[in-house]
Parts: sequence; C-alpha cells; structure tokens
Amino acid sequence: MLELGCRHLPSTLTLRPVQRLFSMFPQGGPGLALFLLRISVVSFLIILAVNYSGPYYRLVVAAIALISVSLLIGFLTPFLCAFAIAVVLGNLLLNAHANIVICVIAIANAVALALLGPGAYSLDSKLFGRQVTVVRPRKNSF
Repeated sequence: MLELGCRHLPSTLTLRPVQRLFSMFPQGGPGLALFLLRISVVSFLIILAVNYSGPYYRLVVAAIALISVSLLIGFLTPFLCAFAIAVVLGNLLLNAHANIVICVIAIANAVALALLGPGAYSLDSKLFGRQVTVVRPRKNSF
C-alpha cells in the first residue's frame, strides 16, 4: 500500500459549521440580549442623527439612517458596527459639546456587538447561519 504521509480519513467526514464572521447565533435569552444590544447601538446613532447640524446634513443623516435600519434588522452586523464606531468617533472628535462618557459607552456597545455577532433573531442568522458541509469519501483509483 502506498502511503503519502496523510492520515486515513473516516468513511464520512463532517466539518464544523461554516459561520463566516460570526462565532455563534444564540437563541433564547442570549439572542434577545444581542437584539437589545443592537437596539442600544441604533438608538445612539439616531440621537446623533437628530442632533447633527454640520455640513452635508442630508448625506450624513441618510447614511446614519441606513446603518441604523440595517443594524436593527441585523444585516452585516460586524461591518456596520465598524461604521457605527467611526460615526461615534467622528462625533467625538468634531463636536466640542459631545459627552465623552456617553460616546465611550456607545463605542463599547458597538465593539461588543461586533465581537459577539448579531444573534439568532437577525437577518445574518438567516443568511449566514449554521451550515454543515459533509464531504463524502472518494473511491480509490488504485
């Protein structure tokens, strides 16, 4: 028998679920907590949009509204949390009247949401949810 340094594979090989950017999609209480965390980040973004009065007002408010709606339904959560962090940091740096404590709490919420994922009650869980890939053994040609 010719051996090429590979281990023998079992007859059926199952791989762990492919979940792309998300560690898990918890249901129940933890899933509800992640939904509330999404609401927390969105509510701060809405407060920023309402209080914004700088240049490009319509563009900034439209971008914040798009990010808020997408986060609320749980679409591309890790990416949009990065945008939310950028918006809050921009507000903190450009607005002399920004409350530092509230901005730090908003950033902490967005970082936590980006690291934990959107939860089971989101569009991401439907699009990128748990998937199992089964690799069937091939027949030897020897």
